[in-house]
Amino acid sequence: MLLENRDHNGPAPAKTPPHLRLATSAADDVVRRAPLFAALDEEAALAVRQSMVEVSLPKGQVLFREGDFGDRLYVVAEGKLKVGRTSTDGRESLLSVLGPGEMFGELTVFDPTARMGTAIAVTDCLLYSLSSDNLKPWLAQRPDVSMSLLRQLSKRLRRSSEVVSDLVFSDVPGRVAKSLLDLADRFGVPTEEGVHVAHDLTQEELAQLVGASRETVNKSLADFAGRGWLRLEGRAVTLLDVERLRRRAK
Repeated sequence: MLLENRDHNGPAPAKTPPHLRLATSAADDVVRRAPLFAALDEEAALAVRQSMVEVSLPKGQVLFREGDFGDRLYVVAEGKLKVGRTSTDGRESLLSVLGPGEMFGELTVFDPTARMGTAIAVTDCLLYSLSSDNLKPWLAQRPDVSMSLLRQLSKRLRRSSEVVSDLVFSDVPGRVAKSLLDLADRFGVPTEEGVHVAHDLTQEELAQLVGASRETVNKSLADFAGRGWLRLEGRAVTLLDVERLRRRAK
């Protein structure tokens, strides 16, 4: 097993923690959810999967930093990882929180260059990485794989445009509601009361994701809780009235 903390440095050997040792079939099932594999048949998907390197990333470990050279993409098999940027005056912005089956870093496959953000494990993570050199032959032989990746990049671009629009046109409570709904779509578990979302983010990280101060975000969360729309539970939340949150997010 490998632990990588920079794309351009040689990996250092590290054992995968026992609680991250997924059965091979389970890991394959999770990885196959990534957009990279959407256009592949079983045989081709297995061949690509066998070219991937397993990466164990303990909680708090940096995978790569903004400005590091990058030439590989990653798929999350287990755990959560955050990608953020830091301004010249030291302010931090959280671009995304990624979980099982999600892919990131694919831009550097097409254009190996400096990373645009810093990736840090929010929880213990198990990742699979694929280098540009290993993927390019597949892109040349299988145009459908290229199209699948381009669709993923298009979705990401649309999402980035939507975030910019929200910062301009939406107020903080609306952005908080929208972020919670997005986290619920990807990490939520239905319960008798509502949707339980273990986002594993601190209050500061949640504020960075929304693009507002921690005080303002906490005020919005307290207001939603007071209205009975949700229940706060440390680094988790249970959405009790999803429909009202959806209306507030518009």
